Parts: sequence; structure tokens; C-alpha cells
Amino acid sequence: MKRVKIAVIGASGYTGLELLRLLLTHPHAELVCVTSRQNAGRKIGELFPRFTGAESADLKFIDPEPEAIAATGAEVAFLALPHGVAAGYASSLLEKGLRIIDLSADFRLEDPEVYKEFYGDDHPAPELLKEAVYGLPEVRRDAIPSARLIAAPGCYPTSISLPLIPLLREKLIDPSSIVTCSMSGVSGAGKKADLSLLFCECNESARAYGVPKHRHLSEIEQELGKAAGEKVVMSFTPHLIPVHNGICTTTSAKLTGTPEEVNAALETAYADEHFVRLLGKGGCADTKNVTGTNFIDIGWEYDERTGRVLLLSAEDNLGKGAGGQAVQNFNILCGFSETAGLQNF
Repeated sequence: MKRVKIAVIGASGYTGLELLRLLLTHPHAELVCVTSRQNAGRKIGELFPRFTGAESADLKFIDPEPEAIAATGAEVAFLALPHGVAAGYASSLLEKGLRIIDLSADFRLEDPEVYKEFYGDDHPAPELLKEAVYGLPEVRRDAIPSARLIAAPGCYPTSISLPLIPLLREKLIDPSSIVTCSMSGVSGAGKKADLSLLFCECNESARAYGVPKHRHLSEIEQELGKAAGEKVVMSFTPHLIPVHNGICTTTSAKLTGTPEEVNAALETAYADEHFVRLLGKGGCADTKNVTGTNFIDIGWEYDERTGRVLLLSAEDNLGKGAGGQAVQNFNILCGFSETAGLQNF
């Protein structure tokens, strides 16, 4: 089978590194372009010695200029760039015939006014918002193969939305009662110089941040609202914990159905999904079982005292929450097996 020529734009960050790890050994991907202004001219194997010996380890980073990217023959570009920056590259590369999988937040929201509310600026390419497909494979699989522009979901939204969507669709919980707390590894903040992210600031410590209105809340409420068929406003509190990667999420909501229906809804939605592992009633998801993979583990419990259902999930924020899910989208987009390049445990 012909291999698809791939570009990774912003390949030197933590998400870019995860994309390289997956794509360098992907059976149907040929890496032809990696970009980084800071590391232009250096080889992949030089910057990341772990990849020494890989087929494309000698590929050199180039400046992220759309003309130079297109000249490499790349057919699909992964954008591992900050929000506000990715949109410009998406617009330019779409004009040059590339298909885009964007890992930033630039195309996840359908309403440019919501984008401005949560991200503080006017949307840089509002004309593309209606075209973008929200790339949550277990929910939007049918729309992905024909897409030119895929918006890969955020890490927190994936860990929160997948457990909740089946219950909201079946009207088993009260949408107004949803409360979520998540804990994430430090890599979720990206590779940047920030005093609060230094080892001595994070190690042996845990703290909430982004309260009361973390940016991912906009994306979460949008997708949950679609599942519920009504506007969803919820409470979400993220926490930083002293691990490199991994997200552990606990969500509770008032149960309007029965515990048996909760289990049935999750089984119906995900029993045949390779990357969703259902732990059943009483199953507590653990990040150690998902880091380095594209799996999300989901367990649940019912609290009879409060009448609330507890949804317990764990994923790798760089895997199912970013690079792994982006590759899953790539596989669907190109007609490959959904597990290609992702069969790691």
C-alpha cells in the first residue's frame, strides 16, 4: 500500500515529539517534512537521539514556511502549534492542496464569539470553522474520511466527553448537575520557559489552575450540548500533578436513569471501540495503565447516598489526548486500519 507523505509543523515540542514517535514507525506514513524555527538545519536524530536509526532520522528541520512545506510533497500536515498560530498555516496549506490535522484549539469551536470569549482574540480564520470536523473518532467517525480540516480534540475534553456523551444522549443524567475534576501531567502545558512549571515548583506538589473558566471548558460544553440536545453549563476544575504525562478525570452528575442503564449506555457506545476500554461498575481508571498508549480507560460507580453517578477515566494527555488521537484521525482519513501505528501497550 502506498505510503502517505507527512509533514509535522511544530515538531520539536512535547506533542510534536509524540507525533514523531508514532509516525516514524507508522507502516503507511512517510515523514517528509518537520519544522522548527529554533532547530532549522538540525536532523531529527540529532535533536532527539532516541530516534537514531529510524528511517527518517536524518531528515532536517526546516523553517515553517508554507511554500517550503508544500514543496516537500507532503499530502497531510499535522499542526502541533499554539492556538492563534495554527490557523494561518491551516489556511495556507489548504490552499496548496494539503489536508490538515490541527492539534491546536483553533478549529474546535463552531462559534467565533465563543472562541473570542475563551481565547481572548478574534478568530484568525472564521471562514473555515464550518468546514472543520471535530476529530473525536468514537463520535465523529463518519465525517472524518471526507474532511480537509480536522480539529483534534483537547486532552481534557477527550477524558471528560467520552464518558459523558452516551449518558447525555440517553437522558440518564441531569446536564445541569455535571461537576468534573481532572489531574494532568506537566507536559500538558507544553515546552516553554515558565517558573510555575519548573521541577522544584511542581515536584511533590499538586494545585488547581485555570479556575473557574479553563479554555477547554468551551469545547467540552459545546460537545456535551450536542449530545444532550440542550445547552450545557458545567463546573470543571483542572489540577497540575507532578508527573510527566497522563490525565485522571472524575466526573459526577445527578442520575435520572438507573445504574443498569448507565452500564448499558457505555457498553452500547464503546463495546466495539478498540481504544476505549470499559472497566465496568467499580472500575477506577489508573494513568499508569494508559501512558504511552492511545487508550482511554473508563470506569463508573453509583453513589446511592447522593443519587449521583461517578465517571472515572484515564488517558495519556500526549496520546489519546493529542498525538495518538491525531494519528487515529489520520488512519481514518486515509482509509487505513484505525489501529495502524498505534498498537502499543
